[in-house]
Amino acid sequence: MKYAFDGDFQSSSWLRMMRGGLQDVMDAHEHESITQSDEAELVFHVVDADRPRPFRRQSKAVFVVGVAEVAPVSESPLNQAYPLLLRSLSNLLVYGGPDPERWAYLVTPELGCYPAEATEDPDQWFRTIYERIAPLATSRLVIDNVFDEDLPPDLAEGTAVTDQMRHASRTLAAWNLFPTPYPLSEMLSPADYRHLQYVFSIGGISYGNLSARHDRHRFWMSASGVDKGKIGTVSRDILLVKGYDAAANAMRLSVSPGSQPLRVSVDAVEHWGIYEAHPEIGAMIHIHAWVEGIPHTSVNYPCGTVEMGQAMATLLDQDPHPERTIIGLRNHGITATGPDFMDILARLEGHVRTQVPMS
Repeated sequence: MKYAFDGDFQSSSWLRMMRGGLQDVMDAHEHESITQSDEAELVFHVVDADRPRPFRRQSKAVFVVGVAEVAPVSESPLNQAYPLLLRSLSNLLVYGGPDPERWAYLVTPELGCYPAEATEDPDQWFRTIYERIAPLATSRLVIDNVFDEDLPPDLAEGTAVTDQMRHASRTLAAWNLFPTPYPLSEMLSPADYRHLQYVFSIGGISYGNLSARHDRHRFWMSASGVDKGKIGTVSRDILLVKGYDAAANAMRLSVSPGSQPLRVSVDAVEHWGIYEAHPEIGAMIHIHAWVEGIPHTSVNYPCGTVEMGQAMATLLDQDPHPERTIIGLRNHGITATGPDFMDILARLEGHVRTQVPMS
């Protein structure tokens, strides 16, 4: 993977130390350092804690690791760091400083917050940080969408399956499992928000998704960045996914002519792979919650990556009943499969923990 640094890493001794250590550990793992951040696949971006700004991605398939120098934390590090992660649109935030000795917390969009404990060996400290960076640095993100205006007229208003999806979304919202999206239009400057719209076509950051099979190779799925508890409009926030276009590294979708579709959930590539491999699966629900005693992935790969899909597929292949099961995504949440949404909800009710265990 090609990586680069963005921002003034020379403005303090801690930032200079961070740049040197990050470069050494990335090079040790044979990632390629380049000087042009707009050509990189992973960017280390300085985040000013007083005036956080996002790195202006020119491509969707770019991971950003924010690096913020701050005073020692006086309360919950997650509460202090998470607004910076959102405002900088980072996939991972290194939140730390030098006082009294080097320290950092690694914060993720899934509300993970991991301390990088100080060690006498600085190389070991950066290896600990790299363990959290590695899933980003070794993954291939599939985030582009290709919208074909070929949705048949008889599907324009949806089907019984999309009606069930609306009902399931409202049930999960009533269980407080679909939090309200973070309104990025209120968190970013107008110019940054316009750029976000240009690149990603989303209005906020939201978590969780629902999908259901339409036929052997197509499935309905909720859109990205919307309140999942209020989805309703076909070809806008409920989308028909046709498949994965490997040549374009994009998901292909059918929409009605003249519609204004939102981007489908970033997990679409993972769900597509599962539906293709397991025709017996009729529906899936993904939430940032947990169920005790379930098998889970061993690496915290980002959503929307081929690697996350492969890890999920491996767990399902090992399950004696992949058509009706629950698997865990490490430090992230769960995905439940079933013949339909009603079956999945019946199995989840009363067994879901809203806090995902972090390791």
